[in-house]
Amino acid sequence: MYNNRRNQKGGGKNKFYQRRKICRFCVDNDLEINYKTPKALRQFITERGKIIPRRITGTCAKHQRQLTVAIKQSRQLALLPFVGRPMY
Repeated sequence: MYNNRRNQKGGGKNKFYQRRKICRFCVDNDLEINYKTPKALRQFITERGKIIPRRITGTCAKHQRQLTVAIKQSRQLALLPFVGRPMY
């Protein structure tokens, strides 16, 4: 029993707290989410064409919903691809 405690990894002392991400659309009111600007929307999709979640990008829920709608609209108009380039 004593040996098990010594062999356990961790300990809880070295916790790493990452700084809270802020929404870039809330901070800068000049930035606009528009389906007609695919260059700006490309920052929020992966090279495979998937939409990056808000826990990674740091956008708030309100602007993430607007982003997904704008990305989907620009996909329908063929401004953004549905899928990325093949890997082979």
